[in-house]
Amino acid sequence: MAKPTPESRPSLLVTELWGLGDLALAVPFLRCATRHAEVTLVAKPHADALLRRFAPDVALLPFDAPWTRFSGKYRLHRWPWRELGVLRGALRDRAFDLGVSARPDPRDHALLAVAGARRRLGYARSGSGLLLTQSVARPVHPHRADHWNALANVLGWTPDPPVARTPGAVRRIIVHTGAARAVRQWPGERFHDVALRLRDRGFQVRLLDGTEGDLDLLIAHLAEADAFIGNDSGPGHVAVLLGVPTFTVFGPQLPENFAPRHPQAGWIDGAPCPHKPCFDACRLAEPFCLTRLPASDVESRIDAWLTRLQGSQPL
Repeated sequence: MAKPTPESRPSLLVTELWGLGDLALAVPFLRCATRHAEVTLVAKPHADALLRRFAPDVALLPFDAPWTRFSGKYRLHRWPWRELGVLRGALRDRAFDLGVSARPDPRDHALLAVAGARRRLGYARSGSGLLLTQSVARPVHPHRADHWNALANVLGWTPDPPVARTPGAVRRIIVHTGAARAVRQWPGERFHDVALRLRDRGFQVRLLDGTEGDLDLLIAHLAEADAFIGNDSGPGHVAVLLGVPTFTVFGPQLPENFAPRHPQAGWIDGAPCPHKPCFDACRLAEPFCLTRLPASDVESRIDAWLTRLQGSQPL
């Protein structure tokens, strides 16, 4: 598809209102979209740091959507109705030609409609097709990245694939013990055991726990790494944007839904549980899918993953 001239470039509204990992998975679509349109993203304020580094041509309208909170999301009397009104005005002033959402979420579709986007694409659910001008068929694979890729395909666009790391020496490893929700955190002391074992074997390991609260600093640390090890959480997806291979410890979620999209990604699935997949809460006394996952199992899978990363070179 020929690149539009500046005079013909349509205006595009994109919504991605959830967490850091969800936003990182949207970045390849956003970067591709800037080759074809003037792009505005509505997202949480932390998107600013991510866009500055990975998609600087995307304009941000920051908004912390109340329905994305971990608690109290349905207490409508506590919603920021004033801020919602301001956002509506800002969106309508921009008179978008096109609006897209990669979530089968009627609230996203309502936002596209309220914004007045003339063409609205998304995955209809619970009657929300009435808010869209074009309902897109859901992809065969449930991964969030596949939802973005399917939207791009409908528009005739092709996002760039992630780049594989050249096999060779791995020395600098980030081990990140944090996650936005405790239900997705493998016990921190086991991550510390993994880090100590890797250090004993000569790797340079930086331990992070997510309490730094500075996304720019996290990105800087990840940019210096040869490999990343962590929970099913946002930092791993940010690492992929930097070309860093990841190893993920999964618990309540499924790798086929949320594994980092890097060609050299590795992972281990948590212990079996009849309630999987879960999201923000566990139905049991604790997330046994993670607490019953022993360090020895994780370490052996990490060893095999590092061997693949280094090719024929010995550990």
